[in-house]
Amino acid sequence: MTGVLADLGEFGLIRAITARFPPHDGLLIGPGDDAALLAAPDGRVVATTDLLLEGRHFRRDYSSGYDVGRKAAAQNLSDVVAMGARPTGLLVGLAAPGDLPVSWALRLADGLRDECAEIGAFVAGGDVSSADRVLLAITALGDLRGATAVRRSGARPGDQVAVAGRLGWAQAGLELLDSGADGPAELLDAHRRPQPPYAAGLALAAAGATAMCDVSDGLLADVGHLASASGVRVELRAAAFEVAEPLRTAAAALDADPMRWVLTGGDDNAFVACLPPDVTLPPGAHLVGEVTEGSGVLVDGAPFAGAQGWDHYRQP
Repeated sequence: MTGVLADLGEFGLIRAITARFPPHDGLLIGPGDDAALLAAPDGRVVATTDLLLEGRHFRRDYSSGYDVGRKAAAQNLSDVVAMGARPTGLLVGLAAPGDLPVSWALRLADGLRDECAEIGAFVAGGDVSSADRVLLAITALGDLRGATAVRRSGARPGDQVAVAGRLGWAQAGLELLDSGADGPAELLDAHRRPQPPYAAGLALAAAGATAMCDVSDGLLADVGHLASASGVRVELRAAAFEVAEPLRTAAAALDADPMRWVLTGGDDNAFVACLPPDVTLPPGAHLVGEVTEGSGVLVDGAPFAGAQGWDHYRQP
C-alpha cells in the first residue's frame, strides 16, 4: 500500500493493520470493540509492558518496519517466557508521524504477527496516535497453565546457573552499524531482529528453574538483578561462554573485546536461569556458573571492570 499515514487517517490505519492479523482460538473478541476479550483458562494472567522509541531503541535507517515489529514483539514475549508462562496476546500502542509511509506501518504489523506466530500468540488490539517520531508501547500477556511463576527471587546457594540463547550478537551488530564497518550479516540481523530461544526458556522453567530472567540489558546486569532479588552471589566462569566466530570477526574489525559483548551486550533476549544442582539441563542450555553465599556478581572470582549493561538514564 502506497502513501503516508496522513492519507489513511487514524481509523483507516487501524483497519489496514488489523486486517493483517488472523483469528485465533484464544482471542474471543478481537479488534473493533472498546476492548478485546481473551481466554484465560489458568485463571491467572502474566502481564508485561515495554517501550520502543525511534532513535533510542531502533533507527529506521538501520531497521525495516518488519524488523522493528519482530523486535518489539520478541522483547515482550521473552519477558513472559522468563516467568515460565506461555505468551498468549499482545496489545500494541503505535504513535507515528503523519508522513510515515503506510507500507512501513503495515510491515511493522507483519513483523508483530510473525513473531507472535513463533510461540503461538496473537495481536489482540491496541491504539494509534500521531507523534513526531515512531513510538511503540507493547503489552504482552501470558498463561502459566497451572505452573508456578518463576521469579527472580528464588535462587539458592548451590544452584547452577545456565544460559540459553545467543549473547553479544545484537550489541556487536549495533556497533558495526554505528561504525559503518563491514561485518558478518548475521550480527547485523541480530540487532535488527533478535531470536529468543522461546522453547529453551520454557524448558528451563519446566526443569525446575528457581529464578530466571531474559537477557535484555546485558548478562551481568540481568544476573545482578537475580542475585539482588535472591540475596545471593552469582559466580560466572568466562571460559564457559562461547565466543562465536562472527563475534571474533567483528571484534577484529572494530578492535573490540568480544567478551565484553557477551557479558554486557543487551537485546539478544536470551535466558539466564538458576536451577537446583541435581537438575539435568534441557537441550539448548549450558552451564556458566553457580550461586553462592554473598552478594553481587563475580566473573572468574572478581568483579567485572566497567559498565555491567544498559541503563536508560546512564547511557549516552
